[in-house]
Amino acid sequence: MDDNELAQIRAKRLAELQGQHGHGNLERQQKEQEVKAREKEAKNSILSQILAQDARARLNSIALVKPEKAAMIENMLINMAQSGRVGNKIGESQLIKLLEEVNEKTQKRTTVKFDRRRYDLDDSD
Repeated sequence: MDDNELAQIRAKRLAELQGQHGHGNLERQQKEQEVKAREKEAKNSILSQILAQDARARLNSIALVKPEKAAMIENMLINMAQSGRVGNKIGESQLIKLLEEVNEKTQKRTTVKFDRRRYDLDDSD
């Protein structure tokens, strides 16, 4: 074998390996997307069963502004539904009360502390 044939064989084999690796990676990504889509569909199904239309609309508008807070509320509502703490559909007023409770619990308190610098000329030693 001369160098030309060897280089062609190597290039062909490299292309085959890259094709297999890329194809497997593509399949894995598609499966992950399918799983995420199924989870999202199940989540939406549960939320549509436990939330009234006005409450669902409010939650969707919150999701536009603060997606992490909306996801936290959605998970909280799903947990409530799975544990049986939701009797009938949750209305907008009940959702507002739940949001206020969550805001009180997660609100960050900011404090400001002034630290005066003391100089040699300061008399308050």
